[in-house]
Amino acid sequence: MGVEDIRSIEFDEDIQMMCKSKAEEFRLIGYEHVTGKDIWNCVSSKYEKEGFPPIYKLVNDILSLKVTGFMNFMTMSAYKGSTFE
Repeated sequence: MGVEDIRSIEFDEDIQMMCKSKAEEFRLIGYEHVTGKDIWNCVSSKYEKEGFPPIYKLVNDILSLKVTGFMNFMTMSAYKGSTFE
């Protein structure tokens, strides 16, 4: 395993931790069934067309995600019939 592989794993763990933290924040205000994976699906859906942004933008998008933006994403996903597992 090279240095880049280790950095990639650490990066993935950091992103997962931020998503879990945001999900916990949403649970504290009453959205009990939100998971870190739900947060990641919401945030990463913006990057499907344009590709992944620089790390600072990715971190900002996760940490600044509001409940209204998340619920809009979930509603639109339900209308489109998207399932995230």
